This record gives sequence, structure tokens and C-alpha cells, in this order.
Amino acid sequence: MIEEEELENKPEHQEEDSIGVSGMFESWFLDYASYVILERAVPSIFDGLKPVQRRILHAMDELDDGRFNKVANIIGTTMSYHPHGDMSIGDALVNMGQKDLMMDCQGNWGDIRTGDRSAAPRYIEARLSKFALEVAFNPQTTEWGLSYDGRKKEPIDLPMKFPLLLAQGAEGIAVGLATKILPHNFCELIQASIDILEKKPVTIYPDFLTGGLADCSKYEDGKRGGKVRVRARMEIVDKKTIAIREIPFSTTTVSLIDSILVANDKGKIKIKKVLDNTAAEVEILIELQPGISPSVTMDALFAFTQCEVGISPNCCVIHNDKPVFLGVSEILKINTDHTVALLKRELEIKLAELEDKWHFSSLEKIFIENRIYRDIEECETWEAVIEAIDKGLDPFKHLLMREVTRDDIIRLTEIKIKRISRYDAFKADEALKALEDEMKAVKSNLKHLIAYSIKYFENLLAKYGKGRERKTELTNFDVVEIKTVAFNNEKLYVNLTEGFIGFGKDMKKEQFLSDCSDIDDIICFMRDGKYKIVPIKEKVFVGKDIIHCAVWKKNDERTTYNAIYRDGKSRKNY
Repeated sequence: MIEEEELENKPEHQEEDSIGVSGMFESWFLDYASYVILERAVPSIFDGLKPVQRRILHAMDELDDGRFNKVANIIGTTMSYHPHGDMSIGDALVNMGQKDLMMDCQGNWGDIRTGDRSAAPRYIEARLSKFALEVAFNPQTTEWGLSYDGRKKEPIDLPMKFPLLLAQGAEGIAVGLATKILPHNFCELIQASIDILEKKPVTIYPDFLTGGLADCSKYEDGKRGGKVRVRARMEIVDKKTIAIREIPFSTTTVSLIDSILVANDKGKIKIKKVLDNTAAEVEILIELQPGISPSVTMDALFAFTQCEVGISPNCCVIHNDKPVFLGVSEILKINTDHTVALLKRELEIKLAELEDKWHFSSLEKIFIENRIYRDIEECETWEAVIEAIDKGLDPFKHLLMREVTRDDIIRLTEIKIKRISRYDAFKADEALKALEDEMKAVKSNLKHLIAYSIKYFENLLAKYGKGRERKTELTNFDVVEIKTVAFNNEKLYVNLTEGFIGFGKDMKKEQFLSDCSDIDDIICFMRDGKYKIVPIKEKVFVGKDIIHCAVWKKNDERTTYNAIYRDGKSRKNY
């Protein structure tokens, strides 16, 4: 009977405990999505780093002895914190090194302008820059967590006292969202942080290592929906040559030249050849065909090649353990406030250390000058020693900043006889006075924290700002109308009776009309009085009985069409 009941109940329990396949997928997918967003693709708002970047810098700090380390060794150390393999670590490390801010690099680290890759990790070396050591590391203010295998501690966020996120920029694709934060100018970010602390309005715009020109009129504070147009810096060398001196961000000299050659093959531009003379500086020379205008060709290069690119920012960051979309000015405000909080915490720690040092120095002075150490000569037990010293200090405790603890007394017992015999009261008083002056200065800085923070930023700017001036020129571009700069690279044919027009192979047996571009519009008039404008294609039907068709030049004041027609009801002509 019991066995029958167990058998009857067993399926019910199985149904309660079981999870359907769809439920498993939902749960696993959410776990995966959260992991990719929080642990791989999107940077933290506070230190501006993705986990792999943070672990690289932490590993470099562990290895740091002032000398260069092989990148292969840095990768190996980072792997004890980052569980995704050496390739992902190596790529992230080279990417950070090329930004020339947090690392000093030695060897062939590749070139962001040409797209050349770096040498193998065993051949190149790196160390933390002086700037990184100053702004990114302080074990006392770092919040720590366990590494993925629980064997080591790693920082949850580095205590970054600088808006690194906006200085370096970031790009990543997660599950269901992406981030694209453009890099900004080092000096301008520091000055903007000072302006925020001084309650002044702040506006910041991107600045790219590749230079070029940028139109940020639609930047929209770096939020979703904004756009930045970036152009190469070009100049006309002579009537037959155009030189490109700087390239747009997100392109390389190779991809730029390829886009020029493709545009030439398609007849969008007419050039003779392209020479790449890039070395220490970018130089791409474009030789034109005879009779071709350099100024018109420059406009065509902007219209049809990577000489002009549009970049859409999308500032997504991790804030309070979740992804949020913010503007760059709001990110800078949060970073600035975070820096002020870190500076306050450092001052508080320093003050506590100074007070502790002053406290023990004062205790030592009292202990030696009043010869309290002699009170322990007759003591037979350790507790009696502690009690005798404590009793001897009683008349002087009101002179101290805090209570005397058992640990303080134990430290007094550890003072060596040699130190007691050579004790110099005058030097001890001078040391105490120096500690008091230093404590007074720290308390003043805490009281005037904003002024202290402004001075901190000004010091950063003075020490590290040289050579980091803006590289990308901010300007407003005129929109290049593609149809005004397109060359006539096709021939237009028409079948007047059947109503077909086009430039494809099927139309070449028909009546030739004129030269045209493959992006032109065509205006057609029919025998029944209708007329229409259509985009040109290889072959398109516009209507039977065409009496006139031509390339339509919008806003062309030189061409006027007059149409005579008869009204159906009144029979009047117009």
C-alpha cells in the first residue's frame, strides 16, 4: 500500500521540481546577457575601465618596479585575474598602450593611423606611466573583491582621480545594447573639471589622436541620436595634386586609400594614381587626371570616400551595477565629484596616520622624559608591567589626542635601551611641531576641499598637459551635395515609345540621350500631358509615349520648363 502511494506521488514531485527547456533558456540567456554587459563590454563610470583593462593595470601595478616588463609577462600575470585567454588580454593591452596615457611603451606597438599591428608580446615592453601611478592607484582607498578563482584580491574599481573614461573613449557590443564613447582632449577635460568645481557651465567636444577636422554641431552631449562628422585634412599642392595630411578617426591610411580607389573605379572621382608616403607623419598624394578641378575633386572625396565619415556616439556606462545612458557632461560631473570624494578620503586617511604618529611620539616623549620605564623594574609579571606603565602615564593622558590603549603600551615596551639612552628632547619637540604643522595643513585642506581639489587638477594640468593639446580642429562643414560633385560616369538611353529609360546593358541598343551620373534624377514628359521625376536606374519604366526626357538638376536656375495644357471643362489653354 505504501509503495503504491509513493509511485502515485512521484510524478507530482517531479513536475514541481522540473524546469521546462524554455525556462532554462530564459534564465541562462539573462545570466549570459548580464555577464557580458557587466563583465566584458561596458566600462565602469568611476574608473572608465572594462574589467580586462582594470585587471591589466592592476597586474602591471603588481609587477611595477620602475622598469619595463615584457608584455608577455604582463599578460601572464593578468591571466590569474581574467579568465578569457591571452588573446583578449593582449589586444586590450595594445589598444591601451596606443592611446599613450596610462602606459609607457617600448618596441613596435603598431600604428593606429596605418592599421599596422604590433609586434608579438615577447618583443614589446610596457610599464605604468607616472601619470597612471599618480591618479589610479591607492590600496587604502581601493574597494577589493575576490578574483574569479577566489585565490587573489582584485579591485572592484580603481580609485581613479581623473575622467579617464572620456579621455580614452570606449567601444563595446554587449547583448541588447552597445556603447561608443568618443575620446576627448586631456587638457580640456581637466579644465572642464575645474570649471565644474567653480560652478561654471561646461561643454566638451571629442578630440582624436588622428587629428583631422570635426563638425560637432550635432554632438548632442554624446547621447544617443547625436552625430559627429569627421574629415581628413587636405590641401591642394598644385593643379594636379591633392595631399591628405591627417585622416578621420576610425579610418586608417589603408582603408582610406581603398575607398578612394573604389570611388575612382566606379567613376565617382577621376584620378590618375594615389601615392602613400606615410612615415612619421601622414602623407597621401592624389594625382588628378588632366583637366580635372582639384577643388571639385576634394568635394567629391568628401562625398564618396572615407575622407569624411559620420560617427554616432552612444554613451552607455555601468553605474550602480547596471547599464545607464548618460551625456558626456553628466559623466564628467560624476567623475569630478568622485575625484573630490577620493581626495577627501585620502586626506582623512593621512590625517588619521599623522594623528597616530603624533600620539605615539608624544607617548614616547612622556615615557622617556619622565622615566616611566623605571617603574617596571620591580614588576614580576607581564600584566604588572602593563599596569605600571599605564599608571605612570595617568598624569599626562589629558595632553594626548585620544585614549591610551593596551597596544600603545606594548609598543612602548618594545623601545630599545639604545634609543632611550640617545633620546634627544629638542629633536623630539621639533618632530612633534612638524607633525602638528602637517596636521594643521591637512585639516585646512579638508575644510577647503573644493579649493584643494581645484589645485589638484591644476597640478595635473601643469605636470602632464604639455604635448597633449587639441589635435582635431573643430569647425562647421558645409554639406556636400552629392549630385553637384558627381561625375557623369554613365550614358543615358531611352525608348520613347515603350517608356523605358536607363543606363544598363539592356538599354544600350536604344536611343542615346546624354551623359549622366548613376545618382541623377530624370524628368519625363508624356504625350497625355503628365510629367514626372524619377531616380535613374539601369532600366526603369516611366510611362508610354514619352515626348521629352532629360537629366533633372534640382534648383538649377538656368533651366526652365514651360508646359502648355488645355483645361478639360472650359477648353481653355494655359
